[in-house]
Amino acid sequence: MDLQQRQWELNRLNFAGRWCGSSHWYLRGDQLNLSQPSRVIDDTCYDIHFSDPDNGIWDGRGLLFAPEGRRQLTLNRDRYNSGGQCWQFMGAGGQSSLRVDTATERFGHEVNLFAGRSRSMLVLLWGQHPTAEGVTWSLDAVGAVGFRCSHASTQEPPRPIQPPEQLLRSMEGWQGTRQCWLDERIEPCTPFSAEQFAIHPLTATFVDGLICSVPEHLPQGAFSLQIGCRTSANAFQQINLVFNDQQSLELCERRCYAPASIAGDG
Repeated sequence: MDLQQRQWELNRLNFAGRWCGSSHWYLRGDQLNLSQPSRVIDDTCYDIHFSDPDNGIWDGRGLLFAPEGRRQLTLNRDRYNSGGQCWQFMGAGGQSSLRVDTATERFGHEVNLFAGRSRSMLVLLWGQHPTAEGVTWSLDAVGAVGFRCSHASTQEPPRPIQPPEQLLRSMEGWQGTRQCWLDERIEPCTPFSAEQFAIHPLTATFVDGLICSVPEHLPQGAFSLQIGCRTSANAFQQINLVFNDQQSLELCERRCYAPASIAGDG
C-alpha cells in the first residue's frame, strides 16, 4: 500500500463517526483573551460516514466560519489530500498550512487527538495585520472542542480543565515514543519535560484536556507549534509542527507519553 493510500485508510479509521460537542471559540478583539471563550456553539456536529471503502460524506453543522453554520463535502480515495495539507497517524489526524504565505489570508492548523470514541480538536488560526514595519501574523482565533461519537454505546464524561503548569508538571518524566508523519516506525523519545513543551509565553489549556504552546505573533524565521491532549489519567498525546527558516513545514511529529509503570507494560 503506498503512502497516499495508507493516509486515506488512517483517515477513515480515525474520523468515521458522528462527532458532537460544544465548540469554544476565542477570538481576537483588541487583544486575544484565552481565559474566557468569545463564543460557544453548543450543537457542533461533524457527521462523517463512508458508503464504501473509496467514498464518503463529511457533513458539518454548528461551524463558526461556514455560511449559516453548515457545510458538506464529498470524500474520495483518489482525490484525498491532493493539496498535501492533511496528515494522519493512528489515533491522531488533522490539517496544516504548509508554509507562511502572504498570498493567503490565514495560516491555520486543525489537530485532532483520539481516544476510543472521543475526539479532542484544537484549531489555531493566524491572520495578517499591517504595521508600520510591514505585515505581522497574529493568532486571531482558537477553537477547542471535546467531541464524542454519538454512535458509541457509552460516552466518556467531560475531562477537566487544569492550569497549564499543573497539567504539564503532573506528567514530568513520563516515558514516550515518537513517530514522524509518513513514517510507520515508532521509536523511543526523551521523557516528557514541561519546559520542552512550554516553549512559548502563550501556553494555555482548554476543554477536554487540550493544551498548546504557540507564538501569539509569528517570528520572521523558524518556529514550532506544540499541541497536546491528556486523553486519560495515564496518557498524553502531543503533536509537534516544526517550521524551518523559510517558514515551511519541516517536521510533523506525534509523541505519546505514559507513566513509566504503564509504558513499561507495553
